[in-house]
Amino acid sequence: MDKEMDVERKKVSGEPSASQISVARVGRENLSDSIAPHETYEGRHRYDPGATWTEQEERKVVWKTDIYLLTWICVMFFGLQLDRGNLSNALADNLLNDLHLTSDDYNNGTTIQLLCFLTAEFPVQFLTKRYGFKYILPTMMMLWGTVSWSQAWMTNRASFYITRAFIGACEGGFIPGTILFATYFYKTKELALRLACFWSTLNVARVISALLAAGILEMRGIGGKPGWFWLFLIEGLLTFLVGFISFFYLPKSPTATKGFIFRKPWFTEREEIIMTNRILRDDPAKGLTALKEPATWKDIKAAWSDSSMWGLYFIGLVAYIPATPVSGYLTLTLKRLGFSTFDSNMLTIPAAVLQIITMLVLSYNSDYFNERTFHCFFGEFWILPVLAALITLPDGGRNWARFSMVTLISGYPYFHPIVSSWISENTFDVKKRAITAATYNVIVQIGSLIGSQIYRSYDSPYYHRGNKVLIAICALSLATFLVQRAYLVILNNRKEKVWQAMTVEERSAYQNDQAAREVDGNKRLDFRFKY
Repeated sequence: MDKEMDVERKKVSGEPSASQISVARVGRENLSDSIAPHETYEGRHRYDPGATWTEQEERKVVWKTDIYLLTWICVMFFGLQLDRGNLSNALADNLLNDLHLTSDDYNNGTTIQLLCFLTAEFPVQFLTKRYGFKYILPTMMMLWGTVSWSQAWMTNRASFYITRAFIGACEGGFIPGTILFATYFYKTKELALRLACFWSTLNVARVISALLAAGILEMRGIGGKPGWFWLFLIEGLLTFLVGFISFFYLPKSPTATKGFIFRKPWFTEREEIIMTNRILRDDPAKGLTALKEPATWKDIKAAWSDSSMWGLYFIGLVAYIPATPVSGYLTLTLKRLGFSTFDSNMLTIPAAVLQIITMLVLSYNSDYFNERTFHCFFGEFWILPVLAALITLPDGGRNWARFSMVTLISGYPYFHPIVSSWISENTFDVKKRAITAATYNVIVQIGSLIGSQIYRSYDSPYYHRGNKVLIAICALSLATFLVQRAYLVILNNRKEKVWQAMTVEERSAYQNDQAAREVDGNKRLDFRFKY
């Protein structure tokens, strides 16, 4: 009985049992016994390979992390979406007419923003790895908040293009930087749901932003200014304030949480031991790179030459395009269909609420079953029949039917958190992971750039030609998910074949070669790709 209890205790704590130690196991989550953290690792003083804890203690640590870290990152994402979404809300207040812009000018502004966004992605990753997330992320928020409120003084096409450029440059790299920061606090199977919470915040912000816009845009005429003037000014100042507070709120690492706001650490010494060792047992690679250890061009080469990531990069390019123009033009489409400014903003809320629900359910289910491909496939397939129905809907009238279809497309189960988690768990080296995440995000934005050009003014207001293009891209995306899964299965089978041919002694020696592991990363025979 005591022996059975000891085995069960080790299962709960993550400590390997005697029977498990005798066999060399494969998979990243089973490699902690042969990988010790570097001396430069921030949590090295809390590392204890023999530490044990109960499931209840671990739940308490995760709960504390959710309360202190997750909630504030969600607040920061809220500020991000305020500044990303207020332009769409401003369209309902005749922004284009006031600035003498056409739909094509608007598309060009979006393109400029994305190009600057892409340009900033990799420099930001280098900066976060050099100076730390605590300082870079708040600085970015304060910068784009400043640009956001300065948009209130736009007067023509040139000022519109300039502010779009600065917004993109200041926001680029924020999302992958935040995701990488979160990985230091959460295990792999906890990550997709937490990332879904981040993106749910974006949708909550869409709802609140729509409500705010509905009221703020009614200020048109106050001080002789249009409603969008007050919208940019108020929401930009709010974002700046969140960024300023974040300077004093964010921790340096899981074991360095004290600061100006928190005079005591978030976790007790016991909880820091649990936090550190549970993370390292799930992903021992996190102990091989310090938070402020700079990335190098070698890491970029490793990220770009990893063929296991190429399919995920292509998914980032095409998978989100089918919903991009539909969502981006939601308020403008509603306005053109005859709805008032107030109604157009209010009618964006159902899509945001629907996406929050579907995204959280899909991400939770993906984490629960530890499966990625078919969950993403479902999210993409959701769009296909609705786009087909939208094409077949006759022109003129049927506004509520058209609204329902546009809402279903805009509220599709957004699987971006699942793909982001998928990328994180299939890379080994943390610096390479940062570059891989940034590369993926750059490619996603290139996809958004493509998506923003699909709806053209000559095709408005029903965009039949554009929607046919979206259906073709959606079908391509579905095929890509299946091909990526098949390729990862092939890679795992190749590794398994070589692994099974090795003796027990060879496997043990292979797993204990830490120097080679740090070089090879996810190419090691005992690393298994998730799909």
